[in-house]
Amino acid sequence: MKKHNFSAGPCILPQEVLQKASEAVINFNDLDLSLIEISHRSADFVAVMEHAKDLVLELLDLKDKGYSALFLQGGASLEFLMVPYNLLPEDGKATYIDTGTWSSKAIKEAKLLGAVEVIASSKDSNYNYIPKNYEVPADATYIHCTSNNTIFVTQMKEFPKTDKILVCDMSSDIFSRQLDFSQFDLIYAGAQKNMGPAGTTLVVIKDEILGKTGRKIPSMLDYQVHISKESMFNTPPVFPVYVSMLTLEWLKSLGGISGIEKINEVKANLLYDEIDSNPLFQGVANKEDRSLMNVTFTLTDDSKKEQFDTMWKAAGISGINGHRSVGGYRASIYNAMPTESVQTLVDVMKAL
Repeated sequence: MKKHNFSAGPCILPQEVLQKASEAVINFNDLDLSLIEISHRSADFVAVMEHAKDLVLELLDLKDKGYSALFLQGGASLEFLMVPYNLLPEDGKATYIDTGTWSSKAIKEAKLLGAVEVIASSKDSNYNYIPKNYEVPADATYIHCTSNNTIFVTQMKEFPKTDKILVCDMSSDIFSRQLDFSQFDLIYAGAQKNMGPAGTTLVVIKDEILGKTGRKIPSMLDYQVHISKESMFNTPPVFPVYVSMLTLEWLKSLGGISGIEKINEVKANLLYDEIDSNPLFQGVANKEDRSLMNVTFTLTDDSKKEQFDTMWKAAGISGINGHRSVGGYRASIYNAMPTESVQTLVDVMKAL
């Protein structure tokens, strides 16, 4: 039976990417050696790393615009600490927009290194909306936001207009929609949503913002060190980087971000239309702030839960149990999710 994988992350990857990746584990580049057993400094893998970084900047339209792309480790969670270490002077002030679990964790880490001001928050409504009409303080060093929230399933449609350094955690929606990515000075994203398997973290940085804090930064946490060593200060996560490269090639073949955005809008509209028209279901997030990547909904009649659970499992659907912070159901429909899988879920909802 075909499985329809709605996992929030690690999540579904394109089938052709999985096929190529599995072949490389056995025999990479016709070397009769596995990708995961050759030197990361060999010409074959260096070419992978360089191509992956080049694809990132190309797809984001940031080539030759003063940005560097890095493939690091530690997930977005380590970036919560690396961002203030590299951007926040000891006498500076970091400002944050609090839209969910991940932004609140980023705030917690930043407070270890200096002054932090939360300039907007939707915590008062269990993060079911994106706060608006806030002001960036004149004395802010940088402003940090989270573009998409996997747990509370909201997504920022507009970003702060500011002359301050703008940092964005795009872990769960990078490469999914067209934006002017040059408005951001630093973007970071864990790979395991829209880019590859867990194990690597993408960081895209405007070079000119670095080296201005006056801090002594541990080498492993210093972006400038990683840029100078071309993402090879230590042994990189070779397999996640390779699979990320394959996924970016796949994305480019579909027409890049503009191509996948159209597909993502079709999938999201298909599911949201059913939620809004079916009296047995209701959405959780504020409609104008709904995510194109993660969709949370609940049953209006709890007596239907056992029947619904049996039906979606019988249809080969996997990974839609809701997060404990919200409950109900969560369907993650990242780039690689086929429209037919979303239709299968909708058909089950209609049949309930």
